Amino acid sequence: MAVSSPRDKYRGVWLIFFMLGLGTLLPWNFFMTATMYFTSRLKDSSLVRSSANETEAGEQRSVLEAKFNNVMTLCAMLPLLICTCLTSFLHSLVSQKLRVMGSLLIIMIVFMLTAVLVKVPLEPLPFFSVTMVKIVIINSFGAVLQGSLFGMAGLLPASYTTPIMSGQGLAGTFAAFAMICAIASGSEMQDAAFGYFITACVVIFLSIMCYVMLPKLEFFQFYQERQNKQRSEEENSFKLTDKGGDEAGEQNEHQNVSMMKIFKKVWLLALSVCFTFTVTIGTFPAITADTKSTVAAGGSWDRYFVPVSCFLLFNLCDWGGRSLTAVCMWPGKDSRLLPLAIVARLVFPPLFMLCNVQPRLNLPVFFHHDAVFIVLMVLFAFSNGYLASLCMCFGPKKVLPHEAESAGVIMAFFLSLGLALGAGLSFLLRALV
Repeated sequence: MAVSSPRDKYRGVWLIFFMLGLGTLLPWNFFMTATMYFTSRLKDSSLVRSSANETEAGEQRSVLEAKFNNVMTLCAMLPLLICTCLTSFLHSLVSQKLRVMGSLLIIMIVFMLTAVLVKVPLEPLPFFSVTMVKIVIINSFGAVLQGSLFGMAGLLPASYTTPIMSGQGLAGTFAAFAMICAIASGSEMQDAAFGYFITACVVIFLSIMCYVMLPKLEFFQFYQERQNKQRSEEENSFKLTDKGGDEAGEQNEHQNVSMMKIFKKVWLLALSVCFTFTVTIGTFPAITADTKSTVAAGGSWDRYFVPVSCFLLFNLCDWGGRSLTAVCMWPGKDSRLLPLAIVARLVFPPLFMLCNVQPRLNLPVFFHHDAVFIVLMVLFAFSNGYLASLCMCFGPKKVLPHEAESAGVIMAFFLSLGLALGAGLSFLLRALV
């Protein structure tokens, strides 16, 4: 007789997964949202002096400054893809605790180093190089954390993928809001950035505390023990049917076949989430962060336009889309409408490219008003959050219960593949503008 699962008291497991989801994407979002701070330290003083008496003072940018967004995205997404791929195949060889706890600790150390370096004067090229190395490290371990987290959520009911996606969405909102507060405080850029990165350290420390509590909760223990029992039964069944030969080789072949069998069940959802993030990262932030306000050029709104209309608005709407899946999961996991809606998002990159993205060489500005950019951003971000979250929720539920963790890891790999492809695409799209 099937044993009924215990109740998730006070939604404790749900809240911990939300906090871990927040900790997964918070590091990347804090780096991405702080582009104003990073580019301010990459300015070429000779260019600033040479343009001081010109009418377009400040329009000239150094090579490092101009390419920062693209290189940052590439340095984030390629390690994310590689390490998610490794996690997909090696997650059974390294304990869950080591993967999650180790990743969080290393990410927190990198942020502490980032906060210290705010106070250390560096030349533009060394600063650029050190920043990119830090981005590679946090996204490498962020990938291990993300793959492990989706694998853990795959063991639980479908609704427990939602808090991860929602927490990831809030990570961007939190980072953008923290940056706006730093600007509004009137503090020097250096002091504001120091407080900003220390805030990230505190949130990651809270995520570590939450993970420590997770194994102690009865609801999580139940599903963890059920997974271990099913895995043990499967291994015993395999040994009984083994008719001799190299047992280790047979077992590895069996595991490889199982991974391929799982992929065949979730391939459409996996490619859908990959395509969703390819379109999103190809456009945001490489194109959207270079959009300038036409309503209040030179005024106070000019300082807030990108932090508010690009980063905060994107992350709020993305979070809203991810969170909506907690109450609405339409269309269903077998519906062809879901991949069609995802393909329809291809309309967004050309529309953003026709906004007031500066500097530009090839395309005319077709949408001059800030309101058009803001409406596009709302639709772009909400559709990204909602459609990606649906795919991630449905993936582990398309397979048998004992295959759910592997399906979750496969889905996380294709999510990361989409991010990496989007990073590469961003160079092409930005060059076309």
